[in-house]
Amino acid sequence: MSRYLANPRRRPTQAAGDDGANLRFHRSLPGYSASPLVDLGEAAARAAGVGRLLVKDERERFGLPAFKMLGASWAVHRAVLDRLERTGGADVDLDGEPFDVLRRALQPLRPMGLTAATDGNHGRAVARMAAILDLPCHIYVPAGTVDARISAIEGEGATVTVVDGTYDDAIRVSAGCGDEWLVISDTSWPGYTDIPRWVGDGYATILHELHEQLDSVPDAVVVPLGVGAFGAAVAAGLPADVGEPPFILGVEPDDAACVQAAVAAGRVVEVPGPHRSIMAGLNCGLASQTALPAIMDRFDGFTTVSDEACATALRTLADLGFDCGECGAATLAGLTSVVGHVPELGQDATVVLLCTEGVTDPVSFRAIVGREPHEAALAGS
Repeated sequence: MSRYLANPRRRPTQAAGDDGANLRFHRSLPGYSASPLVDLGEAAARAAGVGRLLVKDERERFGLPAFKMLGASWAVHRAVLDRLERTGGADVDLDGEPFDVLRRALQPLRPMGLTAATDGNHGRAVARMAAILDLPCHIYVPAGTVDARISAIEGEGATVTVVDGTYDDAIRVSAGCGDEWLVISDTSWPGYTDIPRWVGDGYATILHELHEQLDSVPDAVVVPLGVGAFGAAVAAGLPADVGEPPFILGVEPDDAACVQAAVAAGRVVEVPGPHRSIMAGLNCGLASQTALPAIMDRFDGFTTVSDEACATALRTLADLGFDCGECGAATLAGLTSVVGHVPELGQDATVVLLCTEGVTDPVSFRAIVGREPHEAALAGS
């Protein structure tokens, strides 16, 4: 049974925004292209109970089946420049295309590796950046991570260690790596806040693209929430000073709703594991303390969804020819759970679903949908 929370702490203010440096960096990476904005059609919108249903399609980024490369790459860029400055490498030429600058900045820092904890997509993105930059990489995953996701990370050249515990336990292990490793985490802890913030800043490229693709401000945007880094980027990137700013709805699994719990309490609180939802990338027990303030200020509501509701949404999207992963389908499940109960999500509303991954677990997709995923949904798999 879904649980809905109207945000009791909402106090929207117009974010200062960013200078577009993240977008310029991503455009300098090989293989950049803006992800599509897909209209699912009148029949799908009517079935969902809204007027128009759009999907920002993040099933492929830089050849990977999720949006995470945006955050990982920008955070690596910022973290490398930060470490270079702190180690006295000011003689490196920092002019030119951003990706070329990153390559030059790395030279005096070698040997150095990248490490992270993950449920799948973030770790694979960090591993891909390490491979591009010819750096060693060690990724930690929680117990129960499916073999397909582990194999995909190893396929990027990374070493993978399975931690006997939850995602949050894997975070704690990765945080203990020595100085020869650069920890690229999308969640924060005391004393470690800059890199998670940079990960979230990297996701803002999605919002830059969305502004260019939309013909008007939507009535609502539905966002999947893990630790909250992506949610903070959405909160900062959507307008709050227009006449009717979009309603922002956050979606989490029933047993891993750490952001909803934190908003209710007004502080980060732990949602104990095990977190075993099929929405693997959302199985997080602790919200990011750097992301939480923006989410509390700007999000309008939060809902939880069951695995059954997610599976239904996955099948609905598959019937439309839009094959995606469980985290990608979570936003449709979340929308369905609140339509009819939230006035802003009525039959005339234009709603944007943020679909954050393609099919990363073909075995699960086949079991839920009853067929093989379309090849286009398996980017990078």
